[in-house]
Amino acid sequence: MFRRASFGAAAIIWGAVLAAAIGVGGRLARADSGDRPMFVFDNAAGLMGTFSTSGDIDLQNPFFQDLGTNGRRCVTCHQPGNAWTITPQSVQQRFLASHGSDPIFSNNDGSNCEGDPARTVDEKKAAYSLLMTRGLIRVGRDLPDHPEFIIDSVRDPYNCGPATTDTSLYRRPLPSANLRFLSAVMWDGRESSATTTIAQDLLHQANDATRGHAAAARDLTAEEAQQIVDFETGVFAAQLRDTLAGGLNSGGATGGPAALSMQPFFIGVNDPVGLNPTGGVFDKRAFTIFNPWMHLAGDDAVSAARGAIARGQEVFNTKPIVLTGVSGLNNQRFSNGVVVPDPFVGTCTTCHDTPNAGTHSVKAPLNIGLTDPSIAPYLPVYTLRNIATGDTIETTDPGLAMSSGKWADIGRFKGPVLRALSARPPYFHNGSAASLEDVITFYENRFHIGLTAQERADLLAFLRSL
Repeated sequence: MFRRASFGAAAIIWGAVLAAAIGVGGRLARADSGDRPMFVFDNAAGLMGTFSTSGDIDLQNPFFQDLGTNGRRCVTCHQPGNAWTITPQSVQQRFLASHGSDPIFSNNDGSNCEGDPARTVDEKKAAYSLLMTRGLIRVGRDLPDHPEFIIDSVRDPYNCGPATTDTSLYRRPLPSANLRFLSAVMWDGRESSATTTIAQDLLHQANDATRGHAAAARDLTAEEAQQIVDFETGVFAAQLRDTLAGGLNSGGATGGPAALSMQPFFIGVNDPVGLNPTGGVFDKRAFTIFNPWMHLAGDDAVSAARGAIARGQEVFNTKPIVLTGVSGLNNQRFSNGVVVPDPFVGTCTTCHDTPNAGTHSVKAPLNIGLTDPSIAPYLPVYTLRNIATGDTIETTDPGLAMSSGKWADIGRFKGPVLRALSARPPYFHNGSAASLEDVITFYENRFHIGLTAQERADLLAFLRSL
């Protein structure tokens, strides 16, 4: 039995060993810069690459081990072929292959209702419908101590039971790759605090996930937690090849995971409101991957496709967007005293400011309207009431407010890393955008950006290539 699947002497059998160990497809390729081999996976947009900066994949790392009581491992919900998360398509394939017995179909959080007793295949299809159609895992949250609001009522299409102090929230598993670009851990930042580092937060999150999702009977040892975090923070994933434009790291472009792994990052880098600790000035052109393709000569199909990607990058960087009504941004006073007015003219990179990664480089969860009941009509709707004012609001997910207890934090979430997007639909925390086209449509409708047909097509080409 192999302990380590190496990119060196054992490279020839790396793909087969990994596939046998964790049940995923893919193949080994030397398709990036230099002699960096990586595991590559086909997707609708081309080819995604993923590799570890350690040079190998240790299949006995606790990330791949069964440390709980329900058969789950970290890799159960963080699949390499799905950019280290899951997709409905892959979940459905696992359901068919296992008749619903794959460990991902565990009723502690995989089913719509906690502890659903579904037994037959048809019962399981219904019980796990959100996981199978949207790639959503149930997150149970209790109201924090001394909240500014209470739960008045819930409209639950799954009839899971009354909820007056707790909630069942449904969220996409975040990728366990490209973690070096995080400023907060988890969609609602609940694993992060003002007094801990991201490294400490990831250690805590690894243990919580093992105790929760894998229903482990014991905490991880310090060594196990550190091994998981070391593995995760060394893994990078990004689109490597586009079906029309070819190699995304050719012609001077710097696409793919190898270049991404070398991208500098620190908390506050390129922050738009002056929270960069080095005093650096915000550059709205946060993405520079495809700059060399901006002025290509030639009218061949490859040059045309590359030109579209480069133009889409420019749209993302510079297209004006009137940002209004965004809780956590508009009228927000930041720690340096800066107040962002409402409305405020920004760009996509106002919130996706981390260079060539697209995260928000400081912890700044925002409410952009994704928890409005009309956005995800397949989710329960909670009516929350402000204790002090009596105001009410309907939401499918209170977000950060379930940790802070603050009325102003309802519906606030962080933005994820914007790499390897083509490998991991659907999008947003609730899986409400089935495609990248739907993501663009959401932002068009929310902020009335006014994209032309050409800008929309170019922006889509760029997002597909990340």
